[in-house]
Amino acid sequence: MLLNSYTKEFVRLACGSAAQPADLIAHLNQDISEVIPYLNAVLGGFQYTKEPRSVSLKLHGKLVVIHPRKICVNAPSDESDGEKIIDWLQEKINDTWERRGEIEPCFESAPKPKMLEILRLLPKTNCGECGQPTCMVFASHVAEGGKDPDDCPSLDAERKTQLAGYLGQFESDQANSSQSANKGRSLSKPLPEVLWPSQKQNQC
Repeated sequence: MLLNSYTKEFVRLACGSAAQPADLIAHLNQDISEVIPYLNAVLGGFQYTKEPRSVSLKLHGKLVVIHPRKICVNAPSDESDGEKIIDWLQEKINDTWERRGEIEPCFESAPKPKMLEILRLLPKTNCGECGQPTCMVFASHVAEGGKDPDDCPSLDAERKTQLAGYLGQFESDQANSSQSANKGRSLSKPLPEVLWPSQKQNQC
């Protein structure tokens, strides 16, 4: 077993309101740097950093960043849900480490949506209804997984469908990569449902 234990900390950004969920940081009691390239292959990370090692995962709008000695989860709905996410990741880390001989590590980032392609489909009125100062800023958040087409009130149905289709191809690539690496495997705990319903990520 690579990761035996962790301690948790909930952190709320200074500019965030009390109503916003806090981010969860799990401080790991063991160094997991060696397994991170394997996790990138298995979980389909969208951003991989070689030095210092880290992998970022987009799970239907929820951002999770895995570092050698900590895991950061963006705004879980409550403490219990945050703990379920970390527990699932702990099991996934240990399962991946045990199977590392069967997995080809990946040291590259997955293809990401292009901000200009997203901006092309937006109204470009800079109305601010989405909570961002400009459509370009909103597009950058969409590209990073923090916003989605439903967060733009001015986006008509046709362009919303086009934008969802464009973004969906990147989620499909990630899912296919993960499914291929996990073929024939199952964990005792399924991926916690809290990761999947929310398409939004709090931005400060």
